[in-house]
Order: sequence, then C-alpha cells, then structure tokens
Amino acid sequence: MAKRVVPFFPLKLVAFPGEQVNLHIFEPRYKQLINECLESNQTFVIPLFNEMIRDFGSEMKVEKLVKRYPTGEMDVITRCTNAVQIFSFQEKLESKLYAGGEVEPIENIHDQNPEQWQELRTLAKRLIEVLKMESTFDVDLVENSFELAHKLGLSLEQEYDMLQMVRESQRQSYMINHLKRALPLVSEMERAKEKIKMNGHFQHHDPLNF
Repeated sequence: MAKRVVPFFPLKLVAFPGEQVNLHIFEPRYKQLINECLESNQTFVIPLFNEMIRDFGSEMKVEKLVKRYPTGEMDVITRCTNAVQIFSFQEKLESKLYAGGEVEPIENIHDQNPEQWQELRTLAKRLIEVLKMESTFDVDLVENSFELAHKLGLSLEQEYDMLQMVRESQRQSYMINHLKRALPLVSEMERAKEKIKMNGHFQHHDPLNF
C-alpha cells in the first residue's frame, strides 16, 4: 500500500478499526480540518499523543455532522477505517492550520482460531461475572478482540500495543494473557471490597463444635 500525506488530529486515545468515536470540535485548526473532511470526504488520522506523537494511529472517516454551533464548533460522529503507521510529522501542513504527515495503512488479517476465541470469551465472561457487569455487557454479542478490548479495561499502552498487531490471532493471544494475569488480581480486589462493606455490620458466626 502506498504512503500518503493526511491531516492529523492528535488525541490521547486509541480507536480500533470499526469503532465509532464522537468528537466535539472547537479549536480553529480542527474546525478547518473537519470542514474539509465534510466537503471532500477525505479522512484524517488520530495519532496517539501520550507525551509525544507515537508511531501508530487510527485513520478516521467523518460519518455524520450531528450539530453545528453559531461559534462554528461542531459535534461529529467519526469511525475508524483502519490502523496506520506514521512515518513523518509536520506541525502544520502547507497553507493549513492543522498538523499532518505521511502514513501507510496496516494490514488486518482475520485469522481467528475458534478454540482460541472460545478461550478468550470464557475468560472475558469470568471477568464480567467477578465485576457483576452481566447486565451491561453481553460477551456473546462481541465478534472480535477489538470489540472486547475497550470493554475489559485495557490500559492506553495495551490498546496501543493491540493497534499495531496485524493478525487477529495475535490480538486474541495478547488478551488471553492479559486476562489470565488480571483475573486473580480483580477477584482479590472484589473480595477485599466485600470485606470492607461488612465492617461495622453485625456478622453471623457459627460456634465452633468441639
């Protein structure tokens, strides 16, 4: 795939392919960027900004202008089309207010393994049960690791790691390892919270039988 120069909208977030991101646009440079996207149907890239611009980001398409304010501010719905690798950064593109740079799309290989996927969903369900979130999140409705990632509390750095992975099988292995490490810690925290709730309450103890 050919490299090309695109506008940048640096943010402290990772958007995965297929994910919807709602944005409120208020800075002049990004008003210009989004207006141009609306006029020409062009895309822009959200590079992860975490103390500095990182080497990978999310290519976004503006799907809908929800509201335009008298000030020129906007509410827009955007969606990630694919992940990209970033090769250069310009603080301002020529004759523009916003930044940009050269990017290249990352391949996304759908090589899901049924056994691995089942293991990941089983671990995810166990975490949801421990957190008592069954009523708010149905794991059976999720189709891939990207959909699970934000729901299961990965850190920004872990999400960034996943964004760079080209294979679904890689991402599933990564999340399985994460959940295997996280589950014992989360379970212990939940038990501690239950003990704290009991403090100050009358508790029933069975007498010892000698």
